[in-house]
Amino acid sequence: MPERITRISGGGPYEDVTGYSRAVVVDGRVLVAGSTSAVDGAVLHVGDARAQATEAFGVVRRALERAGTDLDHVVRSRMYVVGPEHCDDVAAAHRDALGTARPAATMVCVAALVHPDMLVEVEVEAVLPAGDRQ
Repeated sequence: MPERITRISGGGPYEDVTGYSRAVVVDGRVLVAGSTSAVDGAVLHVGDARAQATEAFGVVRRALERAGTDLDHVVRSRMYVVGPEHCDDVAAAHRDALGTARPAATMVCVAALVHPDMLVEVEVEAVLPAGDRQ
């Protein structure tokens, strides 16, 4: 039997240009694409890694809600941070957003993100609640 795949748009301007979905639901899992503090093409909270990460986790939260789950069902998170000096701030935002879920997490420092004002990008994997599994 073929897998049922649901693609969820976040409405961002880069989705059509790049050819991706904000989230994809397959086999009871929700895969959320890398999310930043860019809203309508503008980077918010320039210079503030914690605020950017908090904004990015808000993008993630909204995508998870559209998929039928929430931050408490996140099982894996990845954080890409421009510079080690921002890691503590990003870790704090991660704890604030996902502290009760306590997912398996990875944080790596990268040379740059797609826009020079972006300091952090996050992506997550979550599960659908047991009664909502595809």
